[in-house]
Amino acid sequence: MKTKSLFVLSLAALLLPSCKSHYRLAGVERTRIIIDSRYDRHPDEAAALFIKPYKRVNDSIMGPVMGVVAHNMHAERPESDLSNLLADILVWAAKDYGEQPVLGIYNMGGIRADLTKGEVTYGDVLDVAPFENKICFVTLTGAQLMRLFGQIAATGGEGVSKGTQLVISRDHRLLSARLHGQEIDAQAKYRVATINYLLEGNDKMMAFREGTDIVAPADASNNTRFLIMNYFKDRHARGEIIDSKVEGRIKVAEK
Repeated sequence: MKTKSLFVLSLAALLLPSCKSHYRLAGVERTRIIIDSRYDRHPDEAAALFIKPYKRVNDSIMGPVMGVVAHNMHAERPESDLSNLLADILVWAAKDYGEQPVLGIYNMGGIRADLTKGEVTYGDVLDVAPFENKICFVTLTGAQLMRLFGQIAATGGEGVSKGTQLVISRDHRLLSARLHGQEIDAQAKYRVATINYLLEGNDKMMAFREGTDIVAPADASNNTRFLIMNYFKDRHARGEIIDSKVEGRIKVAEK
């Protein structure tokens, strides 16, 4: 189907410059085809047989359970249960690097799927964090951190770890910021856990470029998906169900 579509588009591109068409677009129609259990009632036996060996391999890789979540989780601005969880996991993982960050920041754009209540598999985690983003650590002064918080406010909110209290306006300006109950000291230094994608200043968080004392391990084992899995497996081994809630880390002022 893809090859055929590409051929039609290519042919149209060749014909358009060479002649003028008297055809005009009269209208556009679309429809949605919902793929659900109705299509399982009369499976194509030949197709099922063809897919079977690949499905077995796929299920063996993607199927193992990493942990259990207490409720459906999704990411949205200014704050959400899932973005809170992922930012907290960055701080949790820091101990394995000999780090003690006071803040974790995870970008909303890097969260590509929801988590559904119940068991979470390897495949589910891969859906949430499909990129090759790796954990890293950086030191920011209080002045730089305030600039970063201002940039986070400008996006409407990002994932920030527990203890962060940002108040932003409806037009996305930073109104106030506190960290673990304290005002931000412009001269102090703050250790931050984040991902290498943001460290480069992406997603409009340019203040990260001003950071110092950077630790950015390059091995694939430092990918966020593996850190998330490690966290889930740790909690699962303890018999714990993972929970995360919206708790006022980023608030939008009423006026």
